Amino acid sequence: MPHPIMFRDHDPGLAEVRAIALGYPEAYEKVSHGRPCFFVSKMFAMYGGSTKETGEMTTVPHCVLVKVDESDREALQADDRFFLPAYLGPSGWLGLDFDRADVDWDEVRELIDASFRLVAPRRLVKQLDGP
Repeated sequence: MPHPIMFRDHDPGLAEVRAIALGYPEAYEKVSHGRPCFFVSKMFAMYGGSTKETGEMTTVPHCVLVKVDESDREALQADDRFFLPAYLGPSGWLGLDFDRADVDWDEVRELIDASFRLVAPRRLVKQLDGP
């Protein structure tokens, strides 16, 4: 049985996340587990998520999930806007909750960029950086 769709195109921040993510070489969007996900060869961003930080599953509908470098994880987790997403957290992912504060879109762009660079094939990262 497929997952139910868990977003609407007019959700806060989705258009911005979509524009940023689809600006990367060969990036494409696909609905997975009911949420918009952004891929190259692997997923590098997802809009919406959930967490089990309080012990029970809690939906975080307006957020972006990104893969983070281990060297950045501790500093990001110290910021209360970030959370450990259910299922993806143990694989190096964090979520940024758009409802916890005003969204800094430059920061979101940097997070998505770093996530893309962690998962994209080297040739795409090279293409991004130019000659």
